[in-house]
Amino acid sequence: MFSAESSKSGDERCWQVPDGRRVYAIGDVHGRLDLLRELADAIETHDSNCASANSSVILLGDLVDRGPDSKGVINFVRDWQSRRDVRVLMGNHEEMMLASLDDSEVLRYFLRFGGRETILSYGYDAGALATSGIEEIFAWLQDHFPADHREWMHNLHRSIVEGDYLFVHAGIMPGIPIDQQDERDLRWIREPFLSHADLHPYMVVHGHTIEQEAVERPNRIGIDTGAYWQGRLTALVLEGNQRRFFQAHGEPNRT
Repeated sequence: MFSAESSKSGDERCWQVPDGRRVYAIGDVHGRLDLLRELADAIETHDSNCASANSSVILLGDLVDRGPDSKGVINFVRDWQSRRDVRVLMGNHEEMMLASLDDSEVLRYFLRFGGRETILSYGYDAGALATSGIEEIFAWLQDHFPADHREWMHNLHRSIVEGDYLFVHAGIMPGIPIDQQDERDLRWIREPFLSHADLHPYMVVHGHTIEQEAVERPNRIGIDTGAYWQGRLTALVLEGNQRRFFQAHGEPNRT
């Protein structure tokens, strides 16, 4: 487990979460239940060892696909929600997964971008998946994908604000008011968001775009460090105007 403090001395603004709040933001999990368990344990230990605060966990979306245990990740997060304040954003992969349950052509696309691993985690036979037609897989999902998981994903957040911080899955379209942002941008955008240099109304915390390590810019913080691709799952801890990063390490699971 890696932990590092982040300096704010060069920021143009002193970005803060509300007094008495402690926020833990977790990047894209992508089916890596092993890394999520490790990071959750670190978060709970850190929270219990710190001064009392109203603490909250925010997962930035893309819990599913690519990694080996999407079903296990969803079950773990739902159980975590029963014990503490845990909020989850809808990522582009949750969006694709939900759409694939309604449309077999979307399912065909979904299978090429990490959906195969998700379906296997719900119990589809690996040997049969290699030879099954798309309509057969689609019919199987109608019978075997849990209705409560489907409803849970439908109710995920589009964005979350904590003080001066805005949490979204992918980013925002620069220059557009937050309440007028297109949901596709919130879940899919890269450019012009990533290269935009001017400040936004909020410091934007996002995932979606994989980086070697967490990226801090004057207007955004990216914490998708490639849980499935690099074996690194990152959490950003915010309290007052302070930032800290935690990271769980494991073997890559490149698919």
